[in-house]
Amino acid sequence: MTGASPLHGRTAVVTGAARGVGEQVALALARRGARVAVVGHEEAELARVAAGCRAAGGAAHPWPADVTDERRMTAVAREIGARLGPVSVVVANAGIVAGGPFDRMDPAVWRRIVEVNLMGSAVTARVLLPALLATHGYYLQISSLAGFAPSPMMSAYAASKAGAEAFAYALRAEVAHRGVAVGVARLTWHDTEMIRGAEEHRVMRELRHHLPWPMSRVYALDGVGERLARGIERRRPLIGLPPWIGAVGAARPLLPRLVTHRARHILSRLDEDALAPTGLLGRGGAADRERPA
Repeated sequence: MTGASPLHGRTAVVTGAARGVGEQVALALARRGARVAVVGHEEAELARVAAGCRAAGGAAHPWPADVTDERRMTAVAREIGARLGPVSVVVANAGIVAGGPFDRMDPAVWRRIVEVNLMGSAVTARVLLPALLATHGYYLQISSLAGFAPSPMMSAYAASKAGAEAFAYALRAEVAHRGVAVGVARLTWHDTEMIRGAEEHRVMRELRHHLPWPMSRVYALDGVGERLARGIERRRPLIGLPPWIGAVGAARPLLPRLVTHRARHILSRLDEDALAPTGLLGRGGAADRERPA
């Protein structure tokens, strides 16, 4: 596989790589012979993922960083180039989520979600774009079904993912003539720690279970990294995981009315305790809460 892949010998950066989708795509790129820089909060977890990438056949190195810290990310971009070579692929995957009614969420948590998911992607693109311009590389923005479908109780996450998609499309139009390709990967519910964290809260379970099928289904994480890596190899403008997400886009005008109808029924019968904000979910959310000031 490594000899046949156009990613063989290329340098790729994956943010939010300590676990979940980020870890899976980092491993898939390494199996294709890429040199992988894994970026995120948790140094020990990043070291574990980097070791896994090396075992899979690619050079790899961890870089602890907060994607919203432009000074640190600028240094990381410089260090990656010096250690692994010019960057050809960037996967902007870092993201956090919390659930709860908009009017009951801690404004600082709401703001932090937008900062990581949207501003963190912009910072990542800004510091690595010079390298992508030099290599005629590829930038992939990891987005979500929540970015274009109504997502009650997830207003910050939905707003940030919609913004990240819009940012990616604007960037694509700006840099296409300079040889850089920009793609968006839309994912639905996959079996990550973030989703498991959501499932611990009744309101999040209820809302997911009452989404129209197949939007309500939780998909296995296995294979996600490989499918994303194949899309990266082809420099795809849109990657849908699972593929039906592309078709859902055609029904976008109908989704707000349908989801609002179902949410009204679900939320009206839940008590106040069930509607309590969840806080940042999963171990990734915990790591973000514990980040150095």
